[in-house]
Amino acid sequence: AYLGRRPAPPCTLERRSRRLRSADGAEKGRPGRDLCCRRRRRRLPETMPVPDPREDAGRFANAGGRMPMPSQPEQPPRRRKRNWFYRCCRCCSGQADDGDWGPAPGEVPGARRTEPVVREGMLVVSGIDLMSSRSGSNRRSHHTDEYEYEHLIVRRGQPFDLKMQFHQDYDPEEHRICLEFLIGPTPQVSKGTHILVPVGSRLSDRSWGAELLDWDGNVMVLRVTSSPNAVIGKYQFSVKTRSKAGEYQAPFDPRYEVYLLFNPWCSDDPVYMPQTSTLEEYVLNESGRIYYGTETQIGERTWSYGQFDMGVLDACLFMLDRRGMPHASRGDPIMVSRVVSAMVNSLDDNGVLVGNWTGDYSRGTNPSAWVGSRDILLQYHRTGYPVLYGQCWVFAGVVTTVLRCLGIATRTVTNYNSAHDTDVSLTMDIYFDENMKPLENLNADSVWNFHVWNDCWMKRPDLPSGFDGWQVVDATPQESSSGIFCCGPCSVEAIKNGLVYMKYDASFCFAEVNSDKVYWQRQSDGSFKIVYIEEKAIGHLISTKAVGSYKREDVTSLYKHPEGSEEERKAVETAAKHGTKAHIYKNREWGEDISMTVDTQEAYTGQDITLRVHVKNKNNMPRNVSLNLFVAVMYYTGVTASPFKKEQRQVQIPANGTQTVPMLISYAEYKPHLVDQGAMKLSISGKVAETNQVLAKEHTFRLRTPDLTLTLLSPAIVGQEAQVQIVFKNPLPVTLTDAIFHMEGSGLSTPQTMTVGNIGPHQTVKMRQSFTPLRPGRRQLVASLDSPQLSQVHGVLTVDVAPGPTWGHEGSPAPSRASAGLTRDSPGRQPTNRSSPANARASPNAHGSPAGGRRERTGRPV
Repeated sequence: AYLGRRPAPPCTLERRSRRLRSADGAEKGRPGRDLCCRRRRRRLPETMPVPDPREDAGRFANAGGRMPMPSQPEQPPRRRKRNWFYRCCRCCSGQADDGDWGPAPGEVPGARRTEPVVREGMLVVSGIDLMSSRSGSNRRSHHTDEYEYEHLIVRRGQPFDLKMQFHQDYDPEEHRICLEFLIGPTPQVSKGTHILVPVGSRLSDRSWGAELLDWDGNVMVLRVTSSPNAVIGKYQFSVKTRSKAGEYQAPFDPRYEVYLLFNPWCSDDPVYMPQTSTLEEYVLNESGRIYYGTETQIGERTWSYGQFDMGVLDACLFMLDRRGMPHASRGDPIMVSRVVSAMVNSLDDNGVLVGNWTGDYSRGTNPSAWVGSRDILLQYHRTGYPVLYGQCWVFAGVVTTVLRCLGIATRTVTNYNSAHDTDVSLTMDIYFDENMKPLENLNADSVWNFHVWNDCWMKRPDLPSGFDGWQVVDATPQESSSGIFCCGPCSVEAIKNGLVYMKYDASFCFAEVNSDKVYWQRQSDGSFKIVYIEEKAIGHLISTKAVGSYKREDVTSLYKHPEGSEEERKAVETAAKHGTKAHIYKNREWGEDISMTVDTQEAYTGQDITLRVHVKNKNNMPRNVSLNLFVAVMYYTGVTASPFKKEQRQVQIPANGTQTVPMLISYAEYKPHLVDQGAMKLSISGKVAETNQVLAKEHTFRLRTPDLTLTLLSPAIVGQEAQVQIVFKNPLPVTLTDAIFHMEGSGLSTPQTMTVGNIGPHQTVKMRQSFTPLRPGRRQLVASLDSPQLSQVHGVLTVDVAPGPTWGHEGSPAPSRASAGLTRDSPGRQPTNRSSPANARASPNAHGSPAGGRRERTGRPV
């Protein structure tokens, strides 16, 4: 009854109707009556004290003539005998069902007049209080008090309270009440997008329900519980009441819209996380660390997720709408996460971000310059066009924001030496010619210095038992999945054990973390032969931010068994059986007397680099080795340019000894070739004279970049402007042109960009910038600097924000983001300079000269 009665199906009723029409029409010479309630309904006598609620003036204006006049004496109720047809269709049997609150024939749910027809005696709703205050019990108990929204935001499967007021006193004997929730353009009861909740009824613990907590005269307090499998999104809300005078339907008011989210605190929700203490990190934390660089030179940067900032929730729901995801499917976290992984990149569906790995970002923003997700999502929501540009850590940061905002526990994960398998071989194939020089035209597979994706927590009822928990979701557009550029969700447990046939995209995810490097050499007849398999080259130091601290947590053991263990080799060979080159592990014809390792001396951009190759002899006899060394700049995706430095070395290694081969790369040598991330790759190939053993090794390294120094200059109080100083020193002996600062922080109103122009060689720049705290508590202000000559420069400042004088009082709204020089444009706050970062300029310094002309300057962007 709580869902409302569905239209009578053309099944047994239709067959019975045909028989009755045939008998009735044949004998009396007139067409048979159609007993189906959707074709013709028997009217009740006008003297009935309770008219059919489907035919009263509250729904249809022309129904008033069928109602008794108020002056007529009320007739005593007359019991009607229930015929055998009553159990099949109550309206066809002439009996009105008081539990049927569904729409009348021809009524479109949600399309309701703003001024409903009211008759004397109706239970008319005069006021609704959803108790949506951010400091109220509803928002606090549902962990939604940080959302910068005044609407009610609750999580499914958990009760919330609301108040209603009527024009007359409520009488439980005479009055009936039903709450109505609608979502989507065509709400339907059968699809769970039109929810009817009669007060006092709940069929099961997994259904919607509403109970009366208290009432006093014409005011009542209700407790509503949503289904733990309900559709998530923004619902319209209304109330229906019934009395002897008929049915009253309150209009749908935008002020009473309700946001319903996933609930990882609810044990019946598929996204429930048993370790609820970790949800403070994986759902509620608004900032995090993203790791980059190489396995030997790990870098980290702070990312502002900002999932509670004004407008972000609407932007997340807009993504689902833009993809055309049916609302009925939005209760399934598996499908929601898969759609999010497709929509965060722009391929196929004009999603949020355009990927760009060319190094030319003149039409948009350098991916390294982004410091958070908020501005990206709000720009996409405002314009409807993909934002320029993103790379893997930007895609992953936005996915974390979206899924945390919707209520799914999510973390950002970095994998070092991450493989990109292009031919489903589940191996990284590297081809050489007869002289062991790389054949770049054949090397389609690549190994990324690092790759960033997401883990999200959910149950997997679509898989066998044992695959719940962390699931990989990857929004970076690398390979298509079922014709769409998305990846996941894929069970981490399936990846660990090489079960690459599990959905979704387990084979691709497995190759990223646990494939082998296979080196092929071209033979004289043109065929290729395996000369070496490097088993421990892929998937190192899989990292994420630790719970409750800013330390790095190594989660490699969740993704793979210990390197070289029997379980790990079994997983690799199990996966390879489902690849295109399953035969490679059958025969091995090479020995391993000689091994190589490489280390790099840490260097900053602008300094010389020293490499050392250590060649170790495991044999009791000395060995002579010829080595070819090639150095090339590379993008972090593994794509390399032509080598800019080549050397050949002859090395003699004593028995059971080690020989070190040094290599120096000067700044003048690599400066003309440097690209994003300052990464380079050393490729080594060689041969052992005595045994003909083929040697091959690839080593990536990067140059360090300086940090920004941020200092708070005044106390941070909600609603009051504060100042921060940014200090940066150019480490290069060249001028940085068109330098731009980006700044963002969750719960903080900040400008998007500040353009400061040129920064001279080794010049120090100081800037002061204002921001306005919007929410109290510990916040992080993140900044970055970008220029054509130098990128990947970041800084972070932790700010403890004190409550303002009116914070926490009922009726005192949070300060507007517009108070910090930003305009507000529905649905979220929009910076005035968002479309063109170059619109922000540094003001002249205190001496009146342009800021770019002095070594140290203090400027205020305008």
